Amino acid sequence: MISTKKMTVVCLDFEGVLIPEIWKGLAQLSNIEELELTTRDIADYDELMRYRLKICDQFNLTLRDIHKVVKQMKPLEGAFEFLTWLRQRNEVIILSDTFREFVEPLLHKLQYPTVLCHSLKLDDDMRIVDYCLRQKDQKRYAVKAFKEMNYYTVAVGDSYNDISMLQEADQGVFFRPTKKIVAEHPDFPVAHEYPALQIALEQISNNA
Repeated sequence: MISTKKMTVVCLDFEGVLIPEIWKGLAQLSNIEELELTTRDIADYDELMRYRLKICDQFNLTLRDIHKVVKQMKPLEGAFEFLTWLRQRNEVIILSDTFREFVEPLLHKLQYPTVLCHSLKLDDDMRIVDYCLRQKDQKRYAVKAFKEMNYYTVAVGDSYNDISMLQEADQGVFFRPTKKIVAEHPDFPVAHEYPALQIALEQISNNA
């Protein structure tokens, strides 16, 4: 017998929603302004990553340099409490276009949530040779798969690479997006602080 009652799964972006932007942290630590650009600035993810890898190669940056940044990072203020609150109420999956090798040193600070992301190709000196997508547009396909499994899906993101995930979900919510992204996609509710996001998610859950 197939259940007709839908459980809710909430799919969260990682950087900008729960943790700081790793590449921006690397830019600040290395004083390389070119690495400040994120998915908030460039919609084409491949274009952004090719640009980043070019800069890393130019300045001889390795995964060790990135780990120096990540180990110093803390979750965004209030993120741990928000994530704990959410995991007590719903199934929670983090869908990110970051890389497993990047975020490993940070996961314990959030009590090891489930993170579905991509991976890197490294050489023997820990230099980043290439990046390997789990699947192109993986956030949208993951949400689509959860819907096909009879879950009610909610997606939360902040950047251009989250748009297709938010559009695919039964309900999408922006968290701390830029004004430009909001203007381009005015149909999604917007929250700028975790208490407001909790209220939005509770309202969605009550109406699901």
